[in-house]
Order: sequence, then structure tokens, then C-alpha cells
Amino acid sequence: MPTTPETERWHLRLHGAVQGVGMRPWLARQAARLGLDGWARNDGEGLEAELQGPPAALQALWQALRDAPPPLARIRSQERRTCPPDEELTATGFVLRTSQADGDIHTTLPPDTAPCDDCLDELFDPAARRWRHPFINCTQCGPRWSVTARLPYDRAHTSLAGYALCADCAREYADPADRRHHAQPLACPHCGPRLALRDPDGRPLPADDVLVEAARRLRAGQVLAVKGAGGYQLVCDARQAAPLQRLRLAKQRAGKPFALMAANVESARQWLQVDDATAALLASPARPILLLPCRPDVARALPDSHGLIAPGLDEWGLMLPATPLHGLLLHALDGSPADAGWRAAASPALLVVTSANPGGEPLVIDEDEAVSRLGRGLADALLVHDRAILGRLDDSVRRPMPGEPATASPGTTEGTTEGNAEGTTEGTAGGTANSAPLFAPFIRRARGHVPEPIPLPAAWAGLPPVLAAGAHLKSTVCITRGAEAFVSPHLGDLDSPAARQAHREAAARLADFLGVRPRHIAHDLHPDAAASRQAAHWAAEDDLPLHPVQHHHAHAAAVLAEHGWCGPALALVLDGHGLGDGQTAAALETSGHLGPETDHNGKTQAPAEARTPRPTSKVRYDTRRDTRHDAWGGELLALDACGGFRRIDHLPPLPLPGGDRAAREPWRLGAALLQASSQGAQIARLWPDQPQATALAGLLARGADHLAHSSSAGRLFDAAAALLGICDVQQHEADAAMRLEACAARASPATCGARPAGPPSSDTGLALQAADWLDAQGRLRPQALWAPLVEAALARIGDRGALRPASPPVTRPVPSSAPARSGAGAAAGLTTELNARAEPSTDLGADLTADMSIQAARFHADLGHALAAWVDHHARARGLHTVVLGGGCLINRLLRRHLLQGLQALGPDRGRPALRLLEARALPCGDGGLSLGQAAVALARLAAGRADPSAASPVAPVHPDGATLSAPSAPSPTSAAPRWMPGARPV
Repeated sequence: MPTTPETERWHLRLHGAVQGVGMRPWLARQAARLGLDGWARNDGEGLEAELQGPPAALQALWQALRDAPPPLARIRSQERRTCPPDEELTATGFVLRTSQADGDIHTTLPPDTAPCDDCLDELFDPAARRWRHPFINCTQCGPRWSVTARLPYDRAHTSLAGYALCADCAREYADPADRRHHAQPLACPHCGPRLALRDPDGRPLPADDVLVEAARRLRAGQVLAVKGAGGYQLVCDARQAAPLQRLRLAKQRAGKPFALMAANVESARQWLQVDDATAALLASPARPILLLPCRPDVARALPDSHGLIAPGLDEWGLMLPATPLHGLLLHALDGSPADAGWRAAASPALLVVTSANPGGEPLVIDEDEAVSRLGRGLADALLVHDRAILGRLDDSVRRPMPGEPATASPGTTEGTTEGNAEGTTEGTAGGTANSAPLFAPFIRRARGHVPEPIPLPAAWAGLPPVLAAGAHLKSTVCITRGAEAFVSPHLGDLDSPAARQAHREAAARLADFLGVRPRHIAHDLHPDAAASRQAAHWAAEDDLPLHPVQHHHAHAAAVLAEHGWCGPALALVLDGHGLGDGQTAAALETSGHLGPETDHNGKTQAPAEARTPRPTSKVRYDTRRDTRHDAWGGELLALDACGGFRRIDHLPPLPLPGGDRAAREPWRLGAALLQASSQGAQIARLWPDQPQATALAGLLARGADHLAHSSSAGRLFDAAAALLGICDVQQHEADAAMRLEACAARASPATCGARPAGPPSSDTGLALQAADWLDAQGRLRPQALWAPLVEAALARIGDRGALRPASPPVTRPVPSSAPARSGAGAAAGLTTELNARAEPSTDLGADLTADMSIQAARFHADLGHALAAWVDHHARARGLHTVVLGGGCLINRLLRRHLLQGLQALGPDRGRPALRLLEARALPCGDGGLSLGQAAVALARLAAGRADPSAASPVAPVHPDGATLSAPSAPSPTSAAPRWMPGARPV
């Protein structure tokens, strides 16, 4: 429109996830609606635009950006600057300019998402052009991370670059009114990728309709390898026992649960308990796998296979279709109905959909690899397509905890200021943020969430980028860019050469995608961990400094980082294992004073600390037992604001007879507890089926000083499961703990009352029962936790002894959020080989007595209350009111419930400030979040000037495959890309 004296021109700059979300088409539509001229383009900063027109129209667009941006957009900040009117803009109207790829990258993409409702309507409409098109997408849904090589987000940078648009698709791409306007993965049946069905040797299989033939094979009990969004998946009919038995044998997965897929929420409700909040999360664009309680009648609903889906557990992992191809498979299983109501109606179809990574190796992502690794053993046929996967992307897994106690939510970093001629910044949020109160912590974070950034304290914005190598188990890598951290998808365990190669590739891909050149490397303190060795190799290759970070310190730092809290704080970290620091260097002031707490922006937060008198004397502990045990896992740490920590206390250490074997065979830990409780003579009687029980009893009778010890909370759960007769030998990681929790969940509140207490107290409440759990120094009393377990074990052999705590602790009744459920029974017909690998009984409900469930529930309650008293004592003693809860054990719903109930009860009702409780929300509480913590510790040390690049790392600079390297030196002053990044010499 012609310029007038009232015409204004604004220059806009949008930061955040503003590419791949339809932001430019959205601006074009808004400009047409409001009569504005101008242009928009993507670049390394995010999105740049100029708009010209009446001031009222510009203000209306600015308000729309704040109130109703595209649903997938995550606008971290939006800037505007007023400029003189430009007649040339009037002549061109509003146009979308070619992306500008020069300069550094400071933007990101939204994650891969499931098909939106509009695309699903087309997908199942026989009259639509994209009817049954397995690659349907638009600007509001579809693949992003898995098909994008680098930013800016343009078709030339995706795996669709080689597919020329047909005339119809080109018209949609160019039409500002179309929702596929500038949709980069755009395709249709005429011009897009193609499906194919192949035999295990990769030869084409004849099929008039590939999807119909695939469904026929699934109904016949075959296992298909299906190419999903981020990798191949093994798919079979979950209602049949035979394919599940075969999968367990082929994947060497005797007891680990399988993930399921149902067509929609109503279908899921046939087998699982799904409330409205959980249903919304199931159907969200991220489409995570959710761990949900089974319906009480699930055994009758699936009589043949229910015991093979998740042996011994009352929770199943289930997701809804995450890609169009998944939805089309379920549609074909139901006979390909033309009725539009099919999408919402309950379907009997139920699929097992498990990652195609044989032997725990990385996800298979290309066809040749699928044929060589999945054919002739795992799959009867392969459902493939020719759209390349550029980045592995596993399914995200979460565990909803409806009705459970809440903790603090992460704060935001965005400020709000108005615009002026010099430019301003205003923080806004996109329209798809999950504001529901449902707490659903991550077990695995990948599809639907990567590459979403995690905001870091603003004070770290100017620090150099850090690459953190993560953990050996459930590994991820993390790269920081300014005040943001980017964590890779779940990579799995680094036990095999292929897994370690995938770990290297993930780091290189993330760095290339973000346009970041790491200048510091952080890693776990364990010198022999594969991730630590890889970190040393990266550092040696490019002369970068190494930052070793103790395992449990990293757990705590990850939680602090995602909440934007710089410290100080007290951290309770509960997990299975992590190498300790025998020196436990004094990183904090030796007095109780740790300095003021600081917030997301590095500002001092004084209120609670200022009102609470700090201790004036040192709190001293006997550290002799700390330095003797390097296997940590139940830790109280005091964190400072500069990347330091001190080990305050730990769980009573357990002997590990057999070393690592004790972690796989919980009966050994139970035997150690029996011996520690002077009941070693009962070991052989309690485990008569264990050939080494008598020899182990003799070993323990000679004393435990020569054995390795661990303060691990995970090992305590293992010992409890063994003593209660729930699990003697684990079939997979956390098997014993999962079975123990499932057993405890079956106990009804009416039958789980308190044990007899000691002499009545003049006061009541959990706070005054701390003496039942703690000694005079504030340490946990081992017998308070162990004695009930030992007593229950002795009762199993009819030899209930005189083992009772000197001051019996009180256990409160265990709340129950759902009715007691019977366990899942094992299906008949398991092969001899599977029986040889699996524990004899998987029917937990049939094998366990009600007393076992009660004892298991009491153990969870006792441990939760004891930990609450322990944390409260040391937090108050040190004047700390921010408490971090971290480590994989906190995914246990019952433990978390009792811990939080205890902590929330200790404080306000006794005239003291409430503790501020922080826990993992954006990342897993287990090792999947460790890389963020490593990066955060390195940044905190750099910010405080405490990092010494010349300090020796405990990790020898050895190539992961064994080659000796030269030691790393100070960072190179050159700006050359690290040699392990794409295009450089590979590691």
C-alpha cells in the first residue's frame, strides 16, 4: 500500500524455535489480513522480517505474535526496531526471501511431532489427494530433527532435497494461504518417498497393497522391521504369544518390558487405566510412551500374551501412533475402514513396537543395515521406505504420577520490555507448552523433545561452548551455546563398538546442527567409562581442556541447571552406581555458611537464608568410611554456586560379595545384610537354589572388610527384593526394584498399618521421630532400615528371630491412588531356551503372599520417611532451604511419594521455612540427564574462574579403541572446527 505520513516500518527479529514451525507463512497471512507490506527470511539468528503499514496494524501483528503464534513455535525473544518508511516495500507487497546462511547459528528447530488433526483428516479421507500417504506433513507437524542436516531450515538441508515437487505440491508450497506454504518436508504420493516390503534378504516381496500385506503378516504372527521416523522398530501383534516369545529370544530380552501401541485413547483404555490428564499427554504432538497401570481385568482381556508384555509388573508402556505409517498399519489391521469415525473408536488392535537394536546396539537407520542386522533372525519381513534418516531418534518414555506431591517448576528467563527506536527484547512462549499439572518425569528423552533447548542461567551466556560426554549407561551428549543447553536424544549404553561409534556421531551431528565448536570437554570422573575415554580423545585431538565431574555431583547439577538455580543447595542423589571421589575435595567453605543462593540470572536471593541463623560452628564428620568406598549411590551433597561440592553423608554402605555380580544377583546383597545382622547362618536356608549360597556364607563369615562396598540406593532396593523373596536374579537393569515397587503397590492401605512404636512421645509428628532413623551425628541408622527386611526374610523360613530395632520406627499407612490389582501371569508355551534365561516365575501376583506386599510397601514408606528426616536434619544444620532431588531411583513412585510427603511435613508446621524442592522435569532423573550436569559444572567453574585447564584429568587420553594419544594441552586460539566434526577427519 502507498506510504503516508502515518506509515511506519518495523524491523523484527525473532529468536528461539522459529524455523520449521510455519512462522514465515504465518507472518505472510497476518500481513495480508492487516494490509502490511514487507518481507521475512530465516537466518542463523532465527527469523528476520520487515513490515510496513499503519501503526495500528503493526501493533495488531505484534500482539498476535505474543498471543497466538504458530502452535509449534517457541519464541524465546522478539525484538522490534522502528525504521524510516521504504517505498520499495510498497512495490513488492509481502514476500518470503531466501534464507541467509552466513554467520553463526543461534536458532533451533522444533522436535519431530505426530501428524496434526488436519493431516489425519486427509490421511483417512478416500477423497483426499494424500489418502493413505505415509509421509503426510505440514508446517504444524511431521519430521524435523530426524530429516534435517543443519540450519537454516530449508529443503536443501533436509533428506527431502532430492525429491522434486510435483505441480500440485509446488502450488501448495507457494500459496501463503495454504498450511503447507514453505513446508520443507512436503511431498505427496506422486513426488515423495515410497514404501516397499522386502524379505529378510532385502528382496522385494510381491504385494498389491504394501500396507494391507503388512497387516496380513502381522495378523499371521510375523515380526516386521518397520522404518520409523528415527530408526527401525520391531513390530508384532501384542495379542499373540508366539511372536512375543520369539522377540524375547532374538533380542535376548527375557524380562524387560515391551512398549505397546494402540490406535487412540479409547483403544488404550481397554487395557490400561487412562485418566483425562494422561489421555491428553498420550495424544500430545510428542506422542511419548507412557507407563500406565493396567486394568484389573487385563489378564482376561489378553489371556495369551499379557504375561509376556511386562513380566511381573502391573504397568505397561504404551503410545499412540507417532507417524502416519504407524496409524496406517493400525488402520489396515482393522480392515482399512472408510468411516471417518474410525479415528476415535476403540480398536482391538494392539501392537508391540520395540526399538530394532539387537543386543543393545544403536538403532538401525538404513536399509542395508536393516537387512544385515535384522533379517534372518529378528524379522520375517521389512517395511522400508527411501526417505533417509539423518539422525537416530528413539521414542521418549515418561511415567505419569497423577495426584502425587508436587515440587517447584523451573522458572523462566524471559524479560518483558516495550519497543522503541533502539530495539527491545520481549519474552514470549509458543502455543504448545504443556500447562497441565500432571507430573510425568522422563525415563528417556528423544522423539518429540529433541532438539528443544534447556535454558541456563543468563550469567553463563558469554561463556565458551562445552561438550559433555555423558554417562556410560543411558548415555546422551550435551552441547552448550550461550545460555542454552542442547541434549542429544537417548543413545543407550556404550557397551559395544557400534554404540560408541553412535555416541561419537551424535556429538558431531549435534555440533554441526547447532553450528557450535566446543572449546571445553566435560566428562564423568570414572577413568574407564567409554564416554570418559571418548572425552579424552576429543580433548587430545583438538587441544581442549578436560573437566572431570563426579557422577552424583553431575546428577544434582543437572537439576539445578534446568531450574536456573546457581546454588548453594543440598542434594539428595539416589541411583545405582557412580564412581565416588575418595578425596572429596573441600570445594565448599569448611564452615556451615555456603554463601547466598543465586537465581537464573545470577542475582542474589536472600529471603529464606537471611531469615535463618546460620550455624556458627563446623559440622564435623568422621570421613574415614567415606574414603574406603568408591562406589557411591545414596549421597547427600552440599553444592556451592561455583561448581563445587562436598559429600556430607551417604547411605550405610553394603558389602558387594562378588563385586559387579552382586548387582546382577540381588540374593548376594540380601546375604550380606543377613550377615551384617548376625544371621549369616540362615543364608543357605533362605536361598537353597543358589549353588554358591553356602560358599558365600562362609566368605561373609570371615568378615566384609576385604569386599568392595557401595552406598548405592539401588543396591538397597535389590537387597530388599531378595530378602522379601521377590527377585533373586535380575534379568535386566532395575528388574528387582521394579518388581519390588509393583509388589508394594498391591498392598492396600487398610493392611499396611504402622508397626508398634516405642514409648509414647509428648509430641507427635514425623519431625520428632528423627531419632528413630538418625544417630546423634545425623547419620542414618542401618538397623532401622535393615531389621524389618531381615525379620521378614527369617519369617519366610519359619525362623522369626529377635531382630527388632532398638527404637522401632513408625511407618505410616501407604496411600493408594488406585485399587489393588492382581499381577500379570506368564503365558504358557515359553520355549526351553527362554525358560533357561528367565526367572522361573513371572506371575508376581500368584507367587507373592499378601504379607510380602505389605512388607514391600513398608520398606518404601520407611525409606522415604528416613530420607526425609535425614535431608531435613542436614538442610537445617547448614542453613540450606533449597534441596535438589536427583538420581534414577526417584522414578520410583512410592519412594518419591513418601520422601516428598515427609519433607513437606517437616517445616512450616513446626515454625520453620519450607524447603524448596527441585527435581528433574526437562530431562530424566537418571543417567540420561548426566551430560547436562557435567556441562553445567564446567560452566559454573568457568564462570567462577575455578577451572584450571592445566589441571590433570584422571582420564588417560586413550582412543576408545585403544590407541595411545598425547596429553591434552591448553585450548587452541584458532577458530578451526574440531577435527571430529563432520567434514573433518573422523574419530
